[in-house]
Amino acid sequence: MERISVMYHRKPGYDIVFTHSFDELPTELEAFECKGRKICIVTDSKVDEIYGEQLLGILGGCCKKVVKYAFPNGEKNKNLDTVREIYRFLIEEKFDRKDLLIALGGGVVGDTTGFVAATYLRGIDFIQIPTTLLAQADSSIGGKTGVDFDSYKNMVGAFKMPILVYMNLSTLTTLDERQYFSGFAEIMKHGLIKDSMFYEWLIENMYEICERDIKVLEEMLIRSCNVKKMVVEKDPTEQGDRALLNFGHTIGHAIEKAKNFELYHGECVALGAVAAAYISWKKELLSMDEYYEIRDMFVPFYLPISVDNIDPQEILKYTKSDKKMDSGRIKFVLLKKIGKAVIDQTVTDEEILAAINEINFSEEDAHA
Repeated sequence: MERISVMYHRKPGYDIVFTHSFDELPTELEAFECKGRKICIVTDSKVDEIYGEQLLGILGGCCKKVVKYAFPNGEKNKNLDTVREIYRFLIEEKFDRKDLLIALGGGVVGDTTGFVAATYLRGIDFIQIPTTLLAQADSSIGGKTGVDFDSYKNMVGAFKMPILVYMNLSTLTTLDERQYFSGFAEIMKHGLIKDSMFYEWLIENMYEICERDIKVLEEMLIRSCNVKKMVVEKDPTEQGDRALLNFGHTIGHAIEKAKNFELYHGECVALGAVAAAYISWKKELLSMDEYYEIRDMFVPFYLPISVDNIDPQEILKYTKSDKKMDSGRIKFVLLKKIGKAVIDQTVTDEEILAAINEINFSEEDAHA
């Protein structure tokens, strides 16, 4: 079992534990004096079918009482209506400030549960147990929580640090291929923005990553999580450098909304990363060769580098409603080189449209 400790405002924060089963979870909970606390496992319907009863059984002897709340699977349920129903359940189960939530699932579950934990009774403790590659690599770490509002991504949220992130890497074996590779986009992002050697390592270990070699996945996640740890420790509430983690997300989130969440989050991040790399090339930050290498490196990991029939003007409009706007200007994350990202507020509408057109695949293109 491996462990990374994350500091928060230069003080001890929480540990990220890397393991291969749920067996060590009771031991980890001993540090939080759970014998006198109630625990609510919050999950979704899909994850509940696989792990819900198993976790109930494991936690049964660890606490005063353990209950489970499962909401319907899918991004469309990451909203205030779901939050309201979780509040209602916790009130009916008489949860107080000393009790504990556990987020069991992917990013939707983690973000929603974290927001509930931040706001229920003005804040109660919660633990992240991420079961998808995307959640393990990114969303479970750093304390960003929130839900969508009228399809606007993560518009309502709060910073709430977990007291523990427990990663059972064996959960990655139950993911379908599309969901697994969607998560890889965030890992590639970490290499592109902060660690060129990690980026090269990902390419060198391409076959093992695609085959889900568990030893390689563990090293990959430890290295990826160390990148995020470094960024969030320096800037826990996104006042500066933490915004670099949004590489690929501005146009990515816009595509996600325009496609009505038919594409997975990681697929949209890959598309947004290609678009951001294109803008970086056109602004003469990257060479043409670097741009094409970055674009093409998503392909072996089964991630899209073009998308069918999007309306560039619609995508541009959605970027304007992005929560990362600052005084009316988009804080765009670009690459100076592989492993070095910068925040740029000079990106024009014309440059954004050109990048969107670069990744837009239309019927006319197919017959050209």
